[in-house]
Amino acid sequence: MIPATICVVLVCIGFLFFIGGAAGIIRFPDFYTRMHAAGKGDTMSVFLILMGLATYQLADFSLANILVAGKILFITIFIMWASPTSTHALIKAGFEEGQKLWTPDVEKEDSGE
Repeated sequence: MIPATICVVLVCIGFLFFIGGAAGIIRFPDFYTRMHAAGKGDTMSVFLILMGLATYQLADFSLANILVAGKILFITIFIMWASPTSTHALIKAGFEEGQKLWTPDVEKEDSGE
């Protein structure tokens, strides 16, 4: 009973981080802040969701479930390494292509004031 509750809590918190990252992608004004929201939200949400699934697998302690939980752990480690690296590469590519930083003056220029 308790491991199932922990799993549900971890998965729900992971979904909250995912929704927060999606809201950041929609609401933030420029490329760099949107990538920051996407990178942080995606990494943390996937980490929490996969930890919840690994915990659920360990509720029934058998060799098969331990191996599945181990695979989930390796996937989590890979995502924790790859997601920030790919976010950094995308931000660097945007910088090299000349993506402009957001400033309050940019909004006034774009609106025609």
